[in-house]
Amino acid sequence: MSDNTSKIPESPTTASGRKKIVSTAKGSITMIAMAILIVTSVLSLRGLPSEAKFGVQSIFYYLFAAIVFLLPFSLVCAELASTYTKSGGLYRWVSEAFGPRWGWTAMYLEWQTIIFWFPTVLMFGAASLAYIFWPESFDKALASNKIYTLIVAMVIYWAATFNSFRGQKLANKLSTLGGTFGTIIPGALLMVLGLLYLCFGKPIQLTPMPFFPDFSHLSTIVLAASIFLFYGGMEIQSVHINDMSNPSRDFPKAIFLAIVVIVVVYALGTLVIGEVIPTDNINLLQSLLVAYNALWESFGLGWLGNVMAVFIMFGVIGQVSALVTGPATGLMAVAQSGYLPRSMQKVNKNGINKPILIVEGIFVSVLTLVLLVLPTVESAYQIMSQMATIIYLIMVLMIYGAFLRLRRTQPNKHRGFKVPGGNLGKWIVSIVGIAGAVLALVLSYIPPSQISTGSPVVYVGIIVVGVGVFVALPLVVYSKRKPSWRNPDAHFYPFDWQIEGRKPWENSKWSPDYEPSEEQVEKAESQAICDHASQKHC
Repeated sequence: MSDNTSKIPESPTTASGRKKIVSTAKGSITMIAMAILIVTSVLSLRGLPSEAKFGVQSIFYYLFAAIVFLLPFSLVCAELASTYTKSGGLYRWVSEAFGPRWGWTAMYLEWQTIIFWFPTVLMFGAASLAYIFWPESFDKALASNKIYTLIVAMVIYWAATFNSFRGQKLANKLSTLGGTFGTIIPGALLMVLGLLYLCFGKPIQLTPMPFFPDFSHLSTIVLAASIFLFYGGMEIQSVHINDMSNPSRDFPKAIFLAIVVIVVVYALGTLVIGEVIPTDNINLLQSLLVAYNALWESFGLGWLGNVMAVFIMFGVIGQVSALVTGPATGLMAVAQSGYLPRSMQKVNKNGINKPILIVEGIFVSVLTLVLLVLPTVESAYQIMSQMATIIYLIMVLMIYGAFLRLRRTQPNKHRGFKVPGGNLGKWIVSIVGIAGAVLALVLSYIPPSQISTGSPVVYVGIIVVGVGVFVALPLVVYSKRKPSWRNPDAHFYPFDWQIEGRKPWENSKWSPDYEPSEEQVEKAESQAICDHASQKHC
C-alpha cells in the first residue's frame, strides 16, 4: 500500500451556501499520467523482505495478486468513482448502496488501516536508524531490541504529530523530499546494484525452488497475503478518472501499464534481496538495509550502505509527517455529518484537527505496545501487517458489495467508465476479486512458519480480538450519535436515494439522462438533517 490517504476535498459554495464540486479539466490526465498516479500510489520498498523469503516464487505471488486483486479492484473503483462524482469517495459509494451506517464504517476502516500501518513503518524506521551506525553486528542487535524500537517509534510518531499542529505545509515538503530520497532513489539504486552484482559474477544466494508454491502447507504462504496490502490504494486514485478525456478506452490501458511496472519493480527488488541474503537469514525489518550493505560491500564501498540507511530513514520521517494528518482529514470531513462529537471536529488556527490526532496517537501508541507481548520485533511487525491487511480487505469486500448492489438498484445511472464485458464482465471481475480478497483475508489469520511468533494462541488471539474490536467501533459510534454532533455549516451533497425519496436497497426509477433540480437537492438535504436529528436510521 502506498503512503497515501484519501481526502474529501473542500469546494467553493454557491450563493445559497451549497458546496459544489470543482473538478480538474476534462482531459487533463492522460493515460500515461494516470498510470504514473497508480504506480506512485502503490509502490513501496518496505515490504520487499517479506516476499524475498519466497525467492523466485515471489514472482508468482506478485502476478497472482495483481490478477485477482489489483486489476479487478481497480476496475470496480474506477466505475464507482466515475458514477458517483460528488465528494465522499468510498463513503459515498457504500452509503449509496447500503446507507450511511455502512458508508461511515467503510470510511472508518480505511482510517483504521492507516493506524495499523503506522506501527509497521515506525518499526521499520527504527531499524533504518539502527543501520546508520557501524558495525553491522551492532546494527542488527540494536534493530532487534524491543525497548529501543518502542522508544524510537514513539519519538518519531509524537514528534511528527506535534509538528503537524503547525500546519501541513512543512509536512508536505518533507513528504515530497522523503518520497524522492527515501523511495525513488533507493529503489532505482537497488535494481541497478542488483544488476551489476549479477553481471560481475558475484555469489548468488537465491535458493532453487519451483515457480509454483506448495498450497498444501498454508502456513508457508501466509506472508504472501501481505501483497494485497502492497497493492492497496486504488480507491484513492480512481477518483481522478473523470479527468481523463476517454476513460473507457484509456483507463484499462493505464491499469495494465501500471500493473506491468509495479510487478516488475516489486519482483526485481525482491529478487535482488534474495541475491545477497540467504532465504533463512531474511528479516522482515532489516533485510532491505542488509541487502544495501552487502551490495555496496561487494564493490568495496560498504560505507554507502549506512548512507542508504540515512536516505531510507529520511523517507520514513517524510511518510509519517505527511500521513499523520491525512487520515484525520478524511475522517473529520465525514464526521461533520454527525458521526463524531463536535468537540472532536475542532481545528486550530492552522486548520489541523488536534482532537482526532491525539486519539490517533493513542491508538498508534497502544498498538505499538504489542512489541512487549510478542517474542521479537519481527513478529510484532508481522502481526500489525496482517491486522492492517484484514481490516483493509473487509473494506474492499464492502466496496465490491456496493458495486454489485448499485449495478442492480441503479442500472440506468450514467457511468463515465463501466467494467468491460457487460453483465458477464461484471460477474467475472466481482467473483475473481471477492475470491482473492477472501483468500488473503483468511490466510492473514494464520501464523507464518517463516518467522518466530511465539504462542499461536496468543498470536491469533491478538488478531481476532483486535479486528473484532476495531470493526465494531464505528458501529458503536454510529449507534450512539446525537443530533448535536452534526455541524450546521457542513453541506454534504445528498445521496441519490435521499433525493428520490426511497431506501438504499430499492431500485431507482431515474432515467439515464435525469438530473435532479437544485430544489430537489435542497429538500433532500433538509430531510436528511431531520432524519438525523430524530435518530431515524437509514
